[in-house]
Amino acid sequence: MGNYFSSIFDRLWGINKDVRILILGLDGAGKTTILYFLKIGEVFNTNPTIGFNVETLTYKNLKLNVWDLGGQTSIRPYWRCYYANTAAVIFVIDSTDTDRIQTASKELHLMLKEEELQDAALLVFANKQDLPGALSASEVSDSLKLVDLKDRSWSIVASSAKTGEGIHEGLDWLIDVIKEEQLQ
Repeated sequence: MGNYFSSIFDRLWGINKDVRILILGLDGAGKTTILYFLKIGEVFNTNPTIGFNVETLTYKNLKLNVWDLGGQTSIRPYWRCYYANTAAVIFVIDSTDTDRIQTASKELHLMLKEEELQDAALLVFANKQDLPGALSASEVSDSLKLVDLKDRSWSIVASSAKTGEGIHEGLDWLIDVIKEEQLQ
């Protein structure tokens, strides 16, 4: 009987649920800085990720297994090895890197076509808003053709991993969507 009530409470509040989230994007976008901002609540200098970082954190009563995958050209083909059982993708864009935004768009749309990610929610961080010349979230959305994504929940949030701007707002949205769509 105790297990029955425990199961009901788990479903109501999402307690003890493990959720897999991937943080993807081109190299230098700020993926690792965002991950560690979420993990420890402060910013520190990071090195380029060769391979991946994985951290477990609790957010809004969910246990998140967050995988930060390197974004170098030679590593991107291996992203697909991590798609299984993914509830959501956080795609990070360097809003000042206008030379590579089309590459980022291509990688994003290619990734989202994968069957294993068909039910995954998408949060895009238009990162580095604290820097001069950063494209707005709306401009990044247009460049990434996000309005073409009709078959999934998605949102874009202006952010700065260095200041924390937008990070919690984006994650709040993402967790609400995961709870609503995938943990029923």
